[in-house]
Amino acid sequence: MKNPEAQQDVSVSQGIRMMFYVMKPSETSFQTLEEVPDYVRKATPFFISLMLLELVVSWIRKGKPSGGLDDALASLSAGIMSRLPRLFSRSIELTSYVYIWENYRLISLPWDSPWTWYLTFLGVDFGYYWFHRMAHEVNIMWAGHQTHHSSEGYNLSTALRQSVLQIYTSWIFYSPLALFIPPSVYAVHLQFNLLYQFWIHTEVIDNLGPLELILNTPSHHRVHHGRNRYCIDKNFAGTLIIWDRIFGTFEAENEKVVYGLTHPINTFEPFKVQFHHLVNIWTTFWATPGFFNKFSVIFKGPGWSPGKPRLGLIEEIPEVEGKEIPFSSSASQLLKIYVLVQFALMLAFYEETFADKAVLSQVTLLLRVCFIILTLTSIGFLLDQRRKAAVLETFRCLVFLMLCRSGHLKPCLSSSSFAFECISTESIK
Repeated sequence: MKNPEAQQDVSVSQGIRMMFYVMKPSETSFQTLEEVPDYVRKATPFFISLMLLELVVSWIRKGKPSGGLDDALASLSAGIMSRLPRLFSRSIELTSYVYIWENYRLISLPWDSPWTWYLTFLGVDFGYYWFHRMAHEVNIMWAGHQTHHSSEGYNLSTALRQSVLQIYTSWIFYSPLALFIPPSVYAVHLQFNLLYQFWIHTEVIDNLGPLELILNTPSHHRVHHGRNRYCIDKNFAGTLIIWDRIFGTFEAENEKVVYGLTHPINTFEPFKVQFHHLVNIWTTFWATPGFFNKFSVIFKGPGWSPGKPRLGLIEEIPEVEGKEIPFSSSASQLLKIYVLVQFALMLAFYEETFADKAVLSQVTLLLRVCFIILTLTSIGFLLDQRRKAAVLETFRCLVFLMLCRSGHLKPCLSSSSFAFECISTESIK
């Protein structure tokens, strides 16, 4: 997809409708891949607006926010990290698809036909179901997908807790579509399928009546995010819940759901959130005797070990009581305010970098990405109250000043941030 500045604008009406997958074929059909808008990036203001709306509704109904600031920042940090590779190259989900289309396609369905549009809707959603299911049933794929499940809260920010790794396996499940569906049509639905799943990450919406029979809803997806035994490996749907009903993985919400991994990781540090299960696989791989057992550690379920079924034993899943207290930061309120300000400044910097990527040099892009990752890591250290947090944050501030003086950050951004950076040493003590 081309530079967002060269793409058509998305109206408010279209922005709202694209979040719920109710766009019309006539307004979202494009002849070439380059014409397809970056709908996910254009959805940023709608992400923020809906999260604020959820916060207000939750406060009115429950007298408290729908989740903690620390958990929300960890989720947003994961989402930012997952998008950074796209500053340098097109997504592998698109590059692999285009390669298959150009070299192996069997037929070319018309890009401007409503029938092609609706067929692609079903094809992408069907592919997502099987990718999502395998991401829970194959350990090496779970190493990527577990990032999304690591939050012990459940709100709209959780939807943005995305993995850096899972895109490198998800493309496989969409590849058959490249034999007959034009890339431009596929690119539209790949984005809409993802955007639809944003609004179902909430507790403020209860049962939706007859829609529960066909669509993936907040109620269905709450079950998917649960660590209760009855929730494990259920409701893999993206948009349509019919796939779960057809293939026997559906489970209705029938008791209080406790969210998160069966063994919580108790951290907000972004690298641990993203990669801790890879470390676990590595350790288990070398500790497990026998070639075939080592192979099984990688390609069977996360709960597998020698002598157990492929997906492990449900009885070994820790039981929950419904009274579990989510992990939270012990940082002071002043430090949390400081962290929030730094995150907001970094988010503006991140958006600016994506907007200007076409005119920035590769060196500048690389330095900016490194600084964004450094900022997210430092925020995680501060929220975790790690011993080296003050040292890392001081180093980050020095890097910030160096980037400003070397011209890799715009003066307007640096002037608005300088005051906050200068007081960091006192704020984190």
